[in-house]
Amino acid sequence: MTMEIDEPIPKNVMAASGTTGSVSVSLHPLVIMNISEHWTRIRAQEGSPQQVIGALIGKQRGRNLEIMNSFELLFDRIENSIIIDKDYYNHKEQQFKQVFSDLDFLGWYTTGDGPNESDIQVLKQICEINESPVFLKLNPQARHTELPVTMYESVIDLVSGEATMLFVELPFTLATEEAERIGLDHMARMSSNESGESSLVAEHLQAQYSAIKMLHSRVRLILDYVRAVQAGKVPKNHEILREAYSLCHRLPVLNSLTFRTEYYNQCNDVGLMTYLGTLTKGCNTINQFVNKFNILYDRQGMGRRMRGLFF
Repeated sequence: MTMEIDEPIPKNVMAASGTTGSVSVSLHPLVIMNISEHWTRIRAQEGSPQQVIGALIGKQRGRNLEIMNSFELLFDRIENSIIIDKDYYNHKEQQFKQVFSDLDFLGWYTTGDGPNESDIQVLKQICEINESPVFLKLNPQARHTELPVTMYESVIDLVSGEATMLFVELPFTLATEEAERIGLDHMARMSSNESGESSLVAEHLQAQYSAIKMLHSRVRLILDYVRAVQAGKVPKNHEILREAYSLCHRLPVLNSLTFRTEYYNQCNDVGLMTYLGTLTKGCNTINQFVNKFNILYDRQGMGRRMRGLFF
């Protein structure tokens, strides 16, 4: 005797085809690189592909959204439901506001094939942070050559007489800056290919590395010769020694006032940035301590007032 078990039919989470989005989106390549790095890192740590979730930040001017950066979010799975860690988000938002004060939370991202009912559950939690967040879904295992990124916006529509939250696909454009174009060109050309083509940045760094390596080897050769002459292992050659002495005095930059001024200015800048980071971290720690102290003091004061009422 066989028993047929009806599998649950997945709900349609997409709005009607005639529905259009209300905003225009400009997406920076840095966001795509961050999501790819996040997914690849988690996959390497876990040993298998895992879903990742993160926040999208950027600027909003009217109906125009410019998504410029992103950061990852922590979540827990409880009975196949995803629960976003709000405390972690608040902590990360404070850190980003200290560096990118002009960027706001615009939406969230995840990985997978297409929108599903689980994404709707996550969207409802994200709506507690932003009333109308945008949704980016990246398919890292896509086989086609097009960019496997899709943007969505949420709408409320009537389904079977009930108000239901659905997704509407949004068109988007890529907006790049000069630094992003250089980084993308470097990554694209440094990827594995048969031609062995490299980017302009890689070629420049390779030329600098080769020059420094050659200079180091020749300076070491001269130094070994001078040490051998001092030890009596090699007879003195005054012509070679004069050439070495002349080369040593062809580098006046290291002894000039301009070099020392620029060198100490750079050292001061690096030290100042280090101290600034330390002070910022210390202020954050003190701020958390003061908040906890105020909460504890308020609780103690409330307890004393309550005892006063009873006695």
